[in-house]
Amino acid sequence: MPAAATSAPVVGFDLDLTLLDARRGIVATYAELSAVTGVAIDGELAVGRLGPPLEEELAHWFPAAEVPRAAQLYRELYAVHAVPVSEPMPGAHAAVEAVRREGGRVVVITAKTEWLAKASLGVLGIEPDLVLGFRFAEAKGAAIREHGVDIYVGDHTADMRGAKAGGALAVGLTTGGHCADELTAAGADVVLPGLAEFPDWLADTVLDRRLAALTARLRELGRVLVAFSGGADSAFLLAWAVRTLGPDAVVAATAVSPSLPAAELAAAREIAAGLGARHLTPTTNELARPGYQANGADRCYFCKAELAETLGPLARELGLAHVATGTNADDAHAGFRPGIRAAAERGAVTPLLDAGLTKRQVRAASRRIGLATWDKPAAACLASRIAYGVAVTPHRLARVERAEAALRQALADAGLATRDLRVRDLGDRARVEVDPALVPALTGRQDLLAVVAAEGFGRVEVDPRGFRSGALNELLPPETRAVAARAGTAAAPSASAGARSAAPGTGPALG
Repeated sequence: MPAAATSAPVVGFDLDLTLLDARRGIVATYAELSAVTGVAIDGELAVGRLGPPLEEELAHWFPAAEVPRAAQLYRELYAVHAVPVSEPMPGAHAAVEAVRREGGRVVVITAKTEWLAKASLGVLGIEPDLVLGFRFAEAKGAAIREHGVDIYVGDHTADMRGAKAGGALAVGLTTGGHCADELTAAGADVVLPGLAEFPDWLADTVLDRRLAALTARLRELGRVLVAFSGGADSAFLLAWAVRTLGPDAVVAATAVSPSLPAAELAAAREIAAGLGARHLTPTTNELARPGYQANGADRCYFCKAELAETLGPLARELGLAHVATGTNADDAHAGFRPGIRAAAERGAVTPLLDAGLTKRQVRAASRRIGLATWDKPAAACLASRIAYGVAVTPHRLARVERAEAALRQALADAGLATRDLRVRDLGDRARVEVDPALVPALTGRQDLLAVVAAEGFGRVEVDPRGFRSGALNELLPPETRAVAARAGTAAAPSASAGARSAAPGTGPALG
């Protein structure tokens, strides 16, 4: 699939009347230039022609032989009279932040000299990844192509020509001296009234590209078995696979074990039925693996190994070519994710990750197609509630599930409903995490916390920081976290006591 579809966007911006409003300073600079040279210059008229290189404007006022010296003097005066009063165009900061939110890079390509462009951006508080000066019209195209800019935003018809010359998608703004029709005629692929509309447009554009990439990837894979937990990611993957491949080419499989809350299984069944997907519920036995029971920092490795080695033969039996997981692009950069590693080693495919879809984009796309899971809170397995080093047992899993259900109900009855809730089993005590805004109200409510203690916890405390995914990772020794951060998902698996390995030539056909 095209790299542009899955990679983070590289967005180029023009400067004057796109990101920067220097009109007041430009008029003042021309006034000073007139005073120094004795040449009458209509600054307001010059501002109305912003866009082309300075020398072209000065040629209207000075003989050709005097233009280079006038340009040098103008730039010296501009640094004093224009740069300090530079202002951002409406929406400039939000536009740059939108590119950052998509994980992208910002490149400013302008006809202005590089040093003045950087000085002006510094006054605005905008820090692009790269600033390139002395480029205008088609000359911008070479820079666009050289630096991999795939979207270029500008207000001038020459900006549109430059974008086309560089092979970038051209976004025209009517904030300069050109109307929508003129920008379109010059090659604009889309015209916006200003940068205020750019963030939403960019988010939709990047999402559309990645959904197209997901469709292409699924068609490439063909028939798939979706490892379906019922969470936002796997639900969207299942829905898009059914939409793309048809219900006869897709099967959902939800692994049933003591680590899966009963409510999650019921929800998964309902979602699969609503999508018209065949839904299977194979049993997994991760508790039989010593590495899982021991509950070390790599517990998820053994869990996902069990899942993959269960679903692989099932997929083969059903004539499905691949087992697909809901791993998204954020997961791949989350640092310590041994479970992802275990699935990858066993051939599982990751269509969402391959298409570059982030968690935010999965939720946006889910909402777009009407999936109820678009805003579903994260719902990790019950074992994720048990502190590393505390043995995972059916008893501990069951009491965590009961404690969470009881506390959620008690909070609702008290008018303190929470979106996210975890009861962490720390061995000698339980730690409760709820939405941060609810922490003060819950901290003093021993009557509510008593429903957690009733499940056999000797002491119950409220985490003052509230809910956050992966909170138990904070309890890992610093050296373990440091190694994990360096290794990420590419680290080799630890020795897997209790991990089953298939004999050569007989392993699960996961990919």
